[in-house]
Amino acid sequence: MPRGGVPIAIEIGRRLGAPIDLVLVRKIGAPGYPEVALGAVTDGEEALTVVNPEVARRSGASPAYLQQARARELAEIERRRAIYLGERPRPNPKGRTAIVADDGLATGATARAAGAALRAQGAARLVLAAPVASRDAAAALTDIFDDVICLEQPEPFYGVGASYRDFHQLSDAEVVDALRDFSLRG
Repeated sequence: MPRGGVPIAIEIGRRLGAPIDLVLVRKIGAPGYPEVALGAVTDGEEALTVVNPEVARRSGASPAYLQQARARELAEIERRRAIYLGERPRPNPKGRTAIVADDGLATGATARAAGAALRAQGAARLVLAAPVASRDAAAALTDIFDDVICLEQPEPFYGVGASYRDFHQLSDAEVVDALRDFSLRG
C-alpha cells in the first residue's frame, strides 16, 4: 500500500479486529511527468512490475527507462522495508483474504500492482478499500479484486488530494509511529 494508505489500513484493522501488514508498492512515473502512473512495482520475494501499456506508448517510455525506474523504486521499497519492518518477514497471504487499503485511486496503478502481487502469492480473496476514487479506476480494478469498496467517486474527479483537508505526504517517522501505535493498541 502507499504510505498514505497506512492510516486507512490501521482504521480497517481496528474496526475488524484484524492484524495489518505492509505490501510495499511504488509508482513508476511517466518520463517527464512523474505524477502520471506508467505502472508500479511491488515488494516481494519476486518483485512484480505492472505497466500500463497505453501510458507507456503515449509517454514514449523506453525499455531502458522502465528498467532504470524499476530499479530506483525497488531501492526505495527496500529502504522503506528496513525502516518500517526491520527484519520482520514479508506477509504470506496464501489462502487468506487480503484487504488492500489505499488513500485514493486516481489511476489505480499501485492498487493493481498490490493486487496482482497478492494474487500471485496465493491470496484466496482480494478486497480493495479506498475512501475516494475516480469511477474509471474503481471500475477497472474489478478484474483483479473480488470487491472494490470506495466511499466516494466524485464526478468530475479532480484527484485524490481534492477530497482531503490535509493530504501531506506521510514521513517515515509518521508511518513508523502509526504502525507502532497500532501494534500496541490493536
